[in-house]
Amino acid sequence: MDLRFLALGAIVPDLIDLPIGIGFWSSFQTPRLAGHSLAFGAVCMALVLILTRRGTRRKAWMLFAVGILLHLFLDAMWRGPETLWWPFLGTSFAATPFDTYGAYVRNLVSDPVMWAGELAGFVYLILLARKSTLGDKDLRRSLYRSGRVSAPIGRT
Repeated sequence: MDLRFLALGAIVPDLIDLPIGIGFWSSFQTPRLAGHSLAFGAVCMALVLILTRRGTRRKAWMLFAVGILLHLFLDAMWRGPETLWWPFLGTSFAATPFDTYGAYVRNLVSDPVMWAGELAGFVYLILLARKSTLGDKDLRRSLYRSGRVSAPIGRT
């Protein structure tokens, strides 16, 4: 797997929605908009199937779409069904109770559940890096060039 495509897909919903959500906070009151919907993930997946042929290129771009869906899962989007199922439950998004983006960020920064999730992800990445021996300069260079790590699958 080319993990670069997975990583790109995992950040795309925020790259799309954050600037719009922040810029139009008074209209939406959320940084999670259409990029955080299943419809967006499904459209990306359909485009991959339509625009690519079977093979390495399709597999790489399919990881992009999987990354988007993984982002929705890790953001626990089921807690905001109006956004997750947009536009099928209506055209509005699940708004936060905060009047300003600053108040929203202050709440996130003080949320222990958010920090626990971030810590778990960080620990996972450290373990993956150690198992893949990414301390080695040549292996890191290979990761940047190919998007692949040498971590064995299963117990070793």
